[in-house]
Amino acid sequence: MKIICIGRNYADHIAELHNEVPSAPVIFMKPETALLQRGQPFFIPEFSQDIHHEIELVLRVSKNGRHIDESFALNYFDAIGLGIDFTARDLQAELKKKGLPWELAKAFDGSAPISNTFRPVAEFADLANINFHLTVNGETRQTGNSGLMLHPFAKIISFVSKYISLKMGDLIFTGTPAGVGPVQMGDQLEGFLEGEKLLELGIR
Repeated sequence: MKIICIGRNYADHIAELHNEVPSAPVIFMKPETALLQRGQPFFIPEFSQDIHHEIELVLRVSKNGRHIDESFALNYFDAIGLGIDFTARDLQAELKKKGLPWELAKAFDGSAPISNTFRPVAEFADLANINFHLTVNGETRQTGNSGLMLHPFAKIISFVSKYISLKMGDLIFTGTPAGVGPVQMGDQLEGFLEGEKLLELGIR
């Protein structure tokens, strides 16, 4: 399986990082070794002093496809969960300054915790109105809604599949809202989807 991530998909997050608004989805990937499941703790890597949390809605791809038309794209995932795109912000800034890819700052081991539970798509009345949020030590840090995405689910799937074939079991991280910030050793993170806690992990 592969982890496909969408960057710069919420206007308020783009603004807080002073980035340009993209005309098409920004794509990057994480390897399978980035996955962190079953509530395992996240260990701050020694190569960064500035690891940021980025809560995201995650789509679980349910069938294979390539060159998928946008009108059929919603048929290619069957469940939605939560994930955190941990980012080594200091390393990312250094790489961007040199015009280099972001992978070292985004794709390191354990950088993609996901919820143990994914909710079936049929449980959501409106895919363009899904609420989610992240708390750190009980304090709400990030709040998002799928209706605020610059590129909604169908466009993401269609766009990605023009370049990268989708396979059953792939995960798509759909972008993070504003409020990203650093984590510290001892922090406790909790992710909520429509008010239900689906993700919990500690920082070590």
